[in-house]
Amino acid sequence: MRLLLCFLVCCLLPALPGASQSLPVLDQNPPDLRWQEVRTPHFRLLYPRGLDSAAQRTAHRLEQVQQPGTASLGVVPRHLPIVLQNQTTISNAFVTFLPRHAEFFTTPEQGQALGTMDWLDGLVLHEYRHVGQFDKARQGIGRLLVPLLGDQGLGVGAVGVPQWFFEGDAVGSETALSRSGRGRVPYFGVGMRANRLAGRHFGYQKAVNGSFRDNVPNWYVLGYYMTSYLKTHYGPNVWASVLDKYYQFPFYPFSFSNSIRRTTGLRVEDLYQRTMHELDSTWQAGQQNLAITPGREFRVKAEERVFTQYEYPQYVTDSSVLAMKTGLGTIAQLVLLRRHAPEQKVFVQGLTNLPEMLSVGGGKVVWPEYRYDPRWRQRVYSELRILDLSTGRLTHLTKRRYTAAALSPDGRQLVVTLTDSSYHHSLRIVDVATGREVRILPNPRNDFYQQPRWLPDGRVVAVALRRAGKTLTVLDPATGQEQDLLPVANINLTNPQPWGEFVFYNSPQSGIDNIYAVSQRSGQTWQVTSRPVGAYHAAVSPDGQRLAFQEFQATGSRVLEIPLDTTAWRALPAPATTAVLSDPYAAQLSAQEPAAALVRPLLVRPDSATTPYPVRPYSPLRHAFNVFGWGVVQSPTGNSVNVGVRSQDLLNTTQAQVGVGYNQAERTANVFGGLSYQGRYPVLDLSVEHGGRNTGVYVDRRTPLDSLVRDRWNYTRLTVGGRLPLTLTRSKYLQALTLSAYYLREQVNGYDLPLRYRTDPASDRPVNAVQTSFSYVRQLKLSARDVAPRWGGSLLATWRTTPFGAGLNAAQFGTQASVYLPGIGRHHAIRLRGGYQWQQQREYQFSPSIFFPRGIGYVSFDRLWVGTTEYALPLAFVHWSVGRVLYVQRLRTTAFMDVAHGESRSLTTGALIQRDYRTVGVDGAVLFNALHLRTPFELGARFVYNPRTRQASFSPLVFNIQI
Repeated sequence: MRLLLCFLVCCLLPALPGASQSLPVLDQNPPDLRWQEVRTPHFRLLYPRGLDSAAQRTAHRLEQVQQPGTASLGVVPRHLPIVLQNQTTISNAFVTFLPRHAEFFTTPEQGQALGTMDWLDGLVLHEYRHVGQFDKARQGIGRLLVPLLGDQGLGVGAVGVPQWFFEGDAVGSETALSRSGRGRVPYFGVGMRANRLAGRHFGYQKAVNGSFRDNVPNWYVLGYYMTSYLKTHYGPNVWASVLDKYYQFPFYPFSFSNSIRRTTGLRVEDLYQRTMHELDSTWQAGQQNLAITPGREFRVKAEERVFTQYEYPQYVTDSSVLAMKTGLGTIAQLVLLRRHAPEQKVFVQGLTNLPEMLSVGGGKVVWPEYRYDPRWRQRVYSELRILDLSTGRLTHLTKRRYTAAALSPDGRQLVVTLTDSSYHHSLRIVDVATGREVRILPNPRNDFYQQPRWLPDGRVVAVALRRAGKTLTVLDPATGQEQDLLPVANINLTNPQPWGEFVFYNSPQSGIDNIYAVSQRSGQTWQVTSRPVGAYHAAVSPDGQRLAFQEFQATGSRVLEIPLDTTAWRALPAPATTAVLSDPYAAQLSAQEPAAALVRPLLVRPDSATTPYPVRPYSPLRHAFNVFGWGVVQSPTGNSVNVGVRSQDLLNTTQAQVGVGYNQAERTANVFGGLSYQGRYPVLDLSVEHGGRNTGVYVDRRTPLDSLVRDRWNYTRLTVGGRLPLTLTRSKYLQALTLSAYYLREQVNGYDLPLRYRTDPASDRPVNAVQTSFSYVRQLKLSARDVAPRWGGSLLATWRTTPFGAGLNAAQFGTQASVYLPGIGRHHAIRLRGGYQWQQQREYQFSPSIFFPRGIGYVSFDRLWVGTTEYALPLAFVHWSVGRVLYVQRLRTTAFMDVAHGESRSLTTGALIQRDYRTVGVDGAVLFNALHLRTPFELGARFVYNPRTRQASFSPLVFNIQI
């Protein structure tokens, strides 16, 4: 599954008792879309009207790979629904079993990972392999789990399968079955290659679980190499045998590693070491006799010993370069690098949608950023940000789908790439001053264009992806004429950069990504750079004397500079038509995959060679209920467990659950049901709960309290209302706003206790309450090493009342706010938090709407003021391994002081009662992985001291489980 960039801000709803189990808000499309459905023998495709051609093509591709795509796993997946999402500019796809379906996002990526294959074809090969991986879990223990739990049983059975297997095996499948695939793209594994060549040899625990200091390649890279090693040494069906053994009974430590050992004799650590040894041999051999192009690095200010990147260089003056800086300790920002002066921060970017390029022209720089529709999170724009480097003025081209852009030399025009909602690709010319599109360049073949740039004469050069491969092409906006500079070939060309009669570009044709040049006049090609790991993103100084480029290193990419001397270039006898494979597995994967010879020709077959499948309208409302799981539907809370049925439609408009619960402490049962309709602007929620209670109350007027009276009674609770969740992010600050309003009715019968808790309704007087709330969050983006936001704030206000004049009478208003500030250290943060709560609670007492000092049980007052100061910091970023059992990554702590002041009037005498509370304490937490499981846990403990009572307490804490 390709990574899905998304901002998730949870605005807490301090709910009424019945609203506490509100179903989560999912991502939806705008309701005015009209959906279509294509059914094939093995698939059902849902797509918005207007995407018909791409949907038909994808349907045929799926049928073509239906058996070949999973044959080596020994499984034929069941019928699968697939949703094509065309309202987003995020380049992504995923397969899930909650509910079981796949989603393909139709905007192609602009970067190197695309390779030479059509975007949707690549998604078909990669994601369908995931379908086979998941359906493999239906055997062995899955024969019991799936009937007991529904499709969510597939995930339970796969709990011990590492993520690197899922993603790496899928990358291997796309590589084996196509002419491209990420296994053939050197940039895909450049981080691993840089580490190994630099002598950074990590152990398996670190390689699989990650680091907050070093660049540890992701699951896709690690998994591709490890799964491919086993396939090439033990046969293409080896992982089918491993999974067969694993699913016999997976619920014991290191079960996946043991299944590999039973199949091959290797533990997972042995497999990792052998894979790394083979890669070392291949990559070291590639360094032999390599003549390195000398270059000088620009000065940078990178956090010591922390992976930091400087990418996409563009000259601003003859001696200064603009680059994008990112890293484990740095959020995305533009910086100015100079030869003899310190690095200078220019601008902190928002949610960047970088096409692996920046563009500077006319004293401005342009880049795209994601912009979410406030309500419909499946509608994501890609808007251009244009920054004037001299004045700092920022302008926006809003609500667009531009995925790459280049400024003309004078900064007055843009050439942009766009894939529309019909999967039609185009280059467009945009006026910077007005934002108006002045010309759309013709594209009768529907070529996909990458990373365009302006030529000095007003023409445009871009990478063009066609059925047969890639080329560099020059287009004339005035005439629409097109001229190819290189032959169309299966070579992953990227990053064109004009200079005079030449165009620089990136090519992996030697097995290592380097910068090449082609003459527009003669077609002669040259190799310009020769670097050990890879050189990318050529940029020419304004005086034409120097060439800057980005080189990947183990500590992060750096910007280098060389003299621009054409006599130092190595002339090539002819333009390359094939690329040398530096990867030791790609060719063998294809050679031993029987289906490769069948599938590869189909991927370049003309669309007109297939017969269209029938199409019919699809109504989301008619398919609102889609039961996919049963069993435990919520995590047990305290001494209670809930069992039931879950439903969610494929377009995320409707969620529902019904079930029964049992409270072991009170030995009572309840039934519940919940419904959330999210297909319109407000989210509409309904929940019903009916059950029993069994509690007791002491009726003594004085100590000792030894007169306990117990009783059983029934309650019925109805909650109905709505939420309006809005995403407002438009900059480096993540913003979200939620409005809500709910009605609660709770009544009891059989309540015979002589005294009543004010938190319970009376037997003859129900609760009829209304709650409204307002929640706003604005926080600076976090780097991986940040433990809390360093700038930002939040506000939460809640009003609860019983306005109907029937039943118990009560009211409550509560508000709390937080401010985040940077601490002393680089990743330290301060939070100042305050709150106020007023309530009328003579007859009924609502649950608290604000926080209370830690270490003290909540005490209800008519008026309550609270405040807290927190200081959070990381103590250490470590790589501690305890054998195979434990891997620790981070230690952090938070010191706090909480205060509160409460006032109430006595219900009997009317006297004013005042109380003050204060506690101080420290939280400590450890982030770790256990037993090679892919889910990190953060556990810790809290120490609290009460100065007034002089009492101290310790308590365990679960901070986070990163599923």
